[in-house]
Amino acid sequence: MVLYSFGFAAFLFTSLPANEAGPLLRRAFPQFYLFVLGVSTVSAPFLLPSDPTGAALMGLVAITVIPARQVLLPAINEATDSGQKRRFRRLHRLSVAVTLAHIAMAAAVLSRFT
Repeated sequence: MVLYSFGFAAFLFTSLPANEAGPLLRRAFPQFYLFVLGVSTVSAPFLLPSDPTGAALMGLVAITVIPARQVLLPAINEATDSGQKRRFRRLHRLSVAVTLAHIAMAAAVLSRFT
């Protein structure tokens, strides 16, 4: 999640012109959210017998990634398309916060394996 969210996006914007990197990210991030949804949905029931807290955290990731993908991401795209820079910045910060929360929850689950 960290590599995709921060490494991939940074790589694209340093390797491609913004007018090419932006549309590529727009196509990639819905797939990223599907990956997060799939992994968190599958991992939650597997964790449940041995780590109910970890299962709950993965369930929370699964539940919150849906509105991030279905509502927040289209709103960010719409703000970009309509030139609403202030709205874009606010929504983008929210999406970064959601992703950081997902990363923190996944890290917390992984740290419970030690």
